[in-house]
Amino acid sequence: MNFRHSRLALALVGALALAGCGSTTETLQRGYVLPEGALEQIPIGASQDQVLIVLGTPSTVATVSGEAFYYISQTAKRSAAFMPYGVVDQRVIAVYFDKDRRVTKLANYGMKDGKLFDFYSQTTPTGGQELSYIRNIFRNIGVGPIAPRS
Repeated sequence: MNFRHSRLALALVGALALAGCGSTTETLQRGYVLPEGALEQIPIGASQDQVLIVLGTPSTVATVSGEAFYYISQTAKRSAAFMPYGVVDQRVIAVYFDKDRRVTKLANYGMKDGKLFDFYSQTTPTGGQELSYIRNIFRNIGVGPIAPRS
């Protein structure tokens, strides 16, 4: 067999191998995984200790305007082992506390139609120092630029 035929055979074997890999999808979960029904176990007024028992240790804590716990996660997928992962979902679960360390608000931030959206309250957050902090978290974990609302 000459050089041209061996290259053709090698290309054919490679194409067949790739065809077998094309139908699988791998999912990668990074960061915090929210347990089913966990947010329903945290009523407004719950203590900070109750939140830690139900949700565990937060990814980060902020004291922008009061204290808040943030649980950060990212889901990525790829269609074949040699392909890079593409991010399909990113979430920040936020639990806000008052000065007595009691829950005042819960939020489940993610992207919807290219904008920051709270899936818990089904609203798009408005401006403020807290929203700037959330936008920075999304920028740092790989979401493209989020333009401030005018």
